Amino acid sequence: MISRSYALGLASVAVTLVSFGLDTTKANAQTKYEFSATYDTVVTIDPSFRPDLNITRATITGESAEAPYGLSKFLSNTYGNFDPTTNISYFNADASAFGLENQPLLGDRYYGGSNELYGTANDQAKFDFVNGTVQGGGTITLTGGEGIFKDAVGTITFTQNDKLTSTDLTAPFKGKALLKFSIQTPKAVPEPNATAGLISMGFVGLSFLLGKYTRKLKFWG
Repeated sequence: MISRSYALGLASVAVTLVSFGLDTTKANAQTKYEFSATYDTVVTIDPSFRPDLNITRATITGESAEAPYGLSKFLSNTYGNFDPTTNISYFNADASAFGLENQPLLGDRYYGGSNELYGTANDQAKFDFVNGTVQGGGTITLTGGEGIFKDAVGTITFTQNDKLTSTDLTAPFKGKALLKFSIQTPKAVPEPNATAGLISMGFVGLSFLLGKYTRKLKFWG
């Protein structure tokens, strides 16, 4: 008869082997990307969208010669609301942030090669009409991507400095933006068959040990 201690030892070996197979699917579940890049930007504001509610549409395009992973361009679309008492304009991809319902959710796209990122922006900008400058910043919440950024989550934070070309805000104005990317993507894990194979190895090992011990008992019996 197999002793209690020996049986427990065999069970422990089996559990260890099986656990090894299962744990391989949990290790290193995410890949992280952290980097920064400076973009030359062009800002266009369309005040004709909903002048009755003082809600505009804003488009920002950017190009960078230093951005990694082929993210050399971006296109950002938001709704905007300008506060003339503070000269601050607030921007958001979701029109409901300004009380406007039944409007499409706008978004950001970062692209230029086989890799892309998508997200939604929430930011603001301070207009200095005396000196003809605009200083802004905000956050883009990532909602997905393509290439190595497939199913990406995370954020892009940015600061931006622009120079007004006119007191007429319908005229496009240029500047520079520093973007800081913090991205997480799911990491590939072993195929189910590979994990099943490792689990099978555990049971084969257990069967071998039990068989070996049984033969030993017969020999000495």
